[in-house]
Amino acid sequence: MDIRELKISGAWEITPRQFGDNRGVFLEWFKSSAFTAATGRNLELAQANCSVSAAGSLRGIHFTDAPPGQAKYVTCVKGAFLDVIVDLRVGSPTFGEWDSVLIDDIDRKAVYLSEGLGHAILSLEDGSTVMYLCSIEYSPQFDRDLDPFDPELNIAWPTTDRAGHPLAYELSAKDSAAPSLEALRTQGLLPRF
Repeated sequence: MDIRELKISGAWEITPRQFGDNRGVFLEWFKSSAFTAATGRNLELAQANCSVSAAGSLRGIHFTDAPPGQAKYVTCVKGAFLDVIVDLRVGSPTFGEWDSVLIDDIDRKAVYLSEGLGHAILSLEDGSTVMYLCSIEYSPQFDRDLDPFDPELNIAWPTTDRAGHPLAYELSAKDSAAPSLEALRTQGLLPRF
């Protein structure tokens, strides 16, 4: 597998090697030894999640108070998502910046994001399915949200789906009501670098 660090420190793109024949395709979507060698980190697995989304479903920007923080290893097993990572760590050289990776069922890339980083996914096809490995179990008391359309972040969300059709964004009520980066900063709710 090929692993490269994204422009945000603590976030990586993982591209597996795929082996195909007339039966289909085989790949290792996570391998502890390769991951640790490339990132210098261990992934402690506490929870695994699966989410299926219609085209236009925008989930996030989510993050967890740090400490304890929640690291995530995310891949798409069906369809396509734009995976967006936002640096929310006050004091980080890339604070407020974002990077993205197209995760889909063609290249089968994965994304790893460290504790303190924000995360969002936008489904680009009906039935798109994402799988997450999480370093801690979901703990609602530590869960935070950030407005994915905050102009301070200026995220370039796609306006068309995988087939080129216009996207209508669908957000949960919780994500629709998420505060701005400035509000979270003012309230002292952002992680520190």
